[in-house]
Amino acid sequence: MKPVDPRLLRHARAARGYLIFTVALGLAVTALVLAQAGLLAHALATAARGTGAAALRPTLILLLAVVAARALAAGGGEAVALRAAAEVKAQLRARLIAHTLRLGPAWLGGQRAGEIATLATRGLDALDPYFARYLPQLVLAVAVPVAVVARVAAADWISAVVIAVTLPLIPVFAVLVGLHTKARTQRQWRLLATLGGHFLDVVEGLPTLKLFGRAKAQAEVIQQVSDAHRKATMGTLRVAFLSALVLELAAALATALVAVEVGLRLLAGHLGYQTALLVLLLTPEAYLPLRAVGAQFHASMEGAAAAARACAILDTTPAVPATVRPRPGPGRPAQADLRTCTIKLNEACVAYPGRAALALAGVSLEIGPCERITVTGPSGAGKSTLLALLLRFAEPVTGTIEADGAPLARLDLAAWRAQIAWVPQRPHLFAGTVAGNIALGRPGASQGAIERAAAQAGAAGFIEALPRGYATPLGDRAARLSAGQRQRIALARAFLRDAPLLLLDEPAAHLDAITAAGIFAAVEALPGHRTVVLVSHGPGWAGPAGRTITLDHGTLVTQDAGQATAAPGRALVTAP
Repeated sequence: MKPVDPRLLRHARAARGYLIFTVALGLAVTALVLAQAGLLAHALATAARGTGAAALRPTLILLLAVVAARALAAGGGEAVALRAAAEVKAQLRARLIAHTLRLGPAWLGGQRAGEIATLATRGLDALDPYFARYLPQLVLAVAVPVAVVARVAAADWISAVVIAVTLPLIPVFAVLVGLHTKARTQRQWRLLATLGGHFLDVVEGLPTLKLFGRAKAQAEVIQQVSDAHRKATMGTLRVAFLSALVLELAAALATALVAVEVGLRLLAGHLGYQTALLVLLLTPEAYLPLRAVGAQFHASMEGAAAAARACAILDTTPAVPATVRPRPGPGRPAQADLRTCTIKLNEACVAYPGRAALALAGVSLEIGPCERITVTGPSGAGKSTLLALLLRFAEPVTGTIEADGAPLARLDLAAWRAQIAWVPQRPHLFAGTVAGNIALGRPGASQGAIERAAAQAGAAGFIEALPRGYATPLGDRAARLSAGQRQRIALARAFLRDAPLLLLDEPAAHLDAITAAGIFAAVEALPGHRTVVLVSHGPGWAGPAGRTITLDHGTLVTQDAGQATAAPGRALVTAP
């Protein structure tokens, strides 16, 4: 582990000012250590000569002031460090959440949500020891030994040589033990992340586990992972305690060696009493910061490992840039108006990490304004991937996707998505009210508009039957509602948004036949300025306004040619 990860300084600006303060504080503490030892040696030597208390008063007053200043510097430094750690954690959490959203569903699909949640909470909380104790001690471990050796050399060069020769023993032992501890701490963190992710999966899937009688088996798995994490934690602590013993023993032996040679020369009259006292007082101070930094290294390893993982996520490049600078030019508008423009896929291919087969293989397709298109095909045919392309959750590895001739990569991402309403296969409802969930894509919508959208989606009946109607809190994941009710609230959200392009991924998957027919009728009754792309395993629209295309293994295999040619002004779908 690096003493200070440069990525941490790049992603958390609060750490930079704190490091400058830490260096300044370390230099101040170093000066106070030297002053304290010098004043104490002078006071003891003066008292040994039988000088009265009056003569010692100025020295004792200065000594008391130095001790108070040292205590104040230590306490104030830790307080500032904890404040800096809080700011760094806040910055890292905010950046981590924002960047995770920018990485999008394609990246999140390959991650464990529980691991990221554990990282953003428990993991980053472990940065407190790193900032409050490890970094300040690291500065002192460099400044204090150098200053002590220099000060001792000015008084007694022989003792300075002994200290300089024995000082490297402590860092060598610390490095040897630290390499072993690093592997153990990383394993401990991996087990903690696995435990968090697995526990979240079990809690979310508890009804299914109970239904199939697998709840106890999963509880045993959690117990096994918990036991492994407990053993890894205890093993790390055991190594930390043993390493502290090794460092203390090395420092004690080195201090004893200096004390023996100083004592022998003092008895022989080759060394003054005050000089001997100064050397003996400063020798432990030379080793103390090195021992302390070794101990704090273990306490800070968990936070450092979590910060390294957070920085690795922050350094991950999004598949779609978060901010795209539009490049206007001839025939390439800076903004695409989905009410009038044609979306065209040209031999588009999409691949997902870890999958050998293409999710979409050379699909060529045109979607004209105000069209009604049904996309059918077996599971895994690439239907949802087609919607991901339109949402710009995924980018084609080959081929292009354009809007009125302008590549989507050149258009502003936020402006593009602002014109899209989307209902996924498993829509997410938040813990707010029913009205708040419906108005998610259109903040500030009136109560009447919300109710009309709910009625259009066939949700008004059960919403009005709730205890507080549209003001009823849904709770976590809207668990009190059925799957079909959640789907209809998501449809009401999409209808209220009134976006030019409406993408529906299996909107009737959890609905009965009568309600599903009503949903299709509601979609068919949408205003003519809205383009609708609907993914379904069943048939498409029965009316003449719609056309159907079929995907199989990522390839466009059939199209409803009669419907396509019957619509004037609309481009045909062409198979690759």
